[in-house]
This record gives sequence, structure tokens and C-alpha cells, in this order.
Amino acid sequence: MDLAKKVIDKMISGDAFSKWLGIEVLEITAGFCKIQMKVRDEMTNGFNIAHGGIAYSLADSCLAFASNADGLQAVSIETSISHTQKAISGDILIATSKQINKSSKTSLYYITITNQNNIEIAHFKGTVYRTKKEWLPKK
Repeated sequence: MDLAKKVIDKMISGDAFSKWLGIEVLEITAGFCKIQMKVRDEMTNGFNIAHGGIAYSLADSCLAFASNADGLQAVSIETSISHTQKAISGDILIATSKQINKSSKTSLYYITITNQNNIEIAHFKGTVYRTKKEWLPKK
């Protein structure tokens, strides 16, 4: 099993919120992540559309997985989202990351969220701080 998969498995094992979202990892490599989830009724708001926090949370998990997959612990320091289309119960949301910049201290990612019809529903930008702490230290 490669490092990225081992790190993400470890992260997910302690991530109750990503589990509640029903996130499924489709692809993971250092700096790249593609995940999906299904919008459920309890994720909708008074407008009967997915609460904005659902797409945000999916993108935030995608950011976390992509930025930690190289084995070093990274934490978000700035994030933002733009919602471009609504999502409804039953929709499958897919978040795909793109690493824009990586330095020894920070990395910048853009994450696009699409639905099952490949319609873009949100765009997320996230910056992480890269620590020196390893997820799987050698003994």
C-alpha cells in the first residue's frame, strides 16, 4: 500500500465528520484527491437544497486529504468557497483537488465540486500550513 493511501486511511479512521458525510475516496496521490458523497435529506436546509456547509465540508475534506497525502501533517489556515449551482437530496457530489503551489511551509489548492451530471456546483480555494510532523513516523 502506498504512503498516500496509508495516510488517508489513518486520517479517515479518526474523522467522524467525514464518515457522517459518507465520503468515499475515489483517488489519492500526494497533492491530489478525488472524493465523493451523496446528499441526504438531513443535509438540506429550509429551501430544500443542500446546506452550503455540505459542499464546503466536502471540499475541506478533499483539501485535508490532498495536502496530507505526502505524509506530512498539514492544517488549513485560509479557505473560501463560491457556490455556483444548487445541490439537492440524492445528488452525488464529487470534489477534485488541484495543487497550485507547494512550498516547505504552505500549499495552495483549488477544489472543484461537481454533481453526478458533471455540473460544477462550487469552487473552493484553500491554503494549508505544512508542519514537519510525519503521519507515519519511522520507528
